[in-house]
Amino acid sequence: MSKLLSRPRVTHLREPQRTRRARPSLGERGREAFLGPRTGRLGERRRSGEPAGSPRGAGGGSSARDTSGGRILIVDDETAIRLVCRLNLQTAGFETLEAGDGEAALSLARAERPDLILLDIMLPEVDGWGVAAELAARPETRDIPFLFMTARSDRIDESRGHEAGAVGYITKPFDPAVMAETVRTVLERARRGESDAMRREWERALRYGD
Repeated sequence: MSKLLSRPRVTHLREPQRTRRARPSLGERGREAFLGPRTGRLGERRRSGEPAGSPRGAGGGSSARDTSGGRILIVDDETAIRLVCRLNLQTAGFETLEAGDGEAALSLARAERPDLILLDIMLPEVDGWGVAAELAARPETRDIPFLFMTARSDRIDESRGHEAGAVGYITKPFDPAVMAETVRTVLERARRGESDAMRREWERALRYGD
């Protein structure tokens, strides 16, 4: 598990020319947080003084957070990744469900109706693209918001993720604490009926790189 968390890496998808620099370990810089604007994407270093998980344009000042939590379905074939997500989400006040392949994910989504799904792309049985398509095709699951959570960091993959209906895109390896805050922010907005707005904001970021 330490190998998964030792080198937090992000893809700066909004910059026209991608540059790489040495990434510190979590121990060196205290879990440096990267959170993309508005869409729940991990991708841009948080501005000084801005709370983790607070999307730009969401309004200033401090506001009470929804403490009712929710149920999050974690879909990943790596046991260690599911464990990291479970521990951090439960610490943040969420209930969690887990699936290690696409078929199990679809079965749980239909039976349990989670509030949000964290969905890996490279899965056995049915991959994440197939899971997304099946979720969208069924009336009982089409309104469940989901975030892709994947090692596929190319812009073309992120664009495909948007086309598949996701409300955000998290690249691995990620900061677990920021992941939990991203889930909270996205779920709060989804509960306010802002899923389409998040997708439009993400589309603009993909198109114009802002």
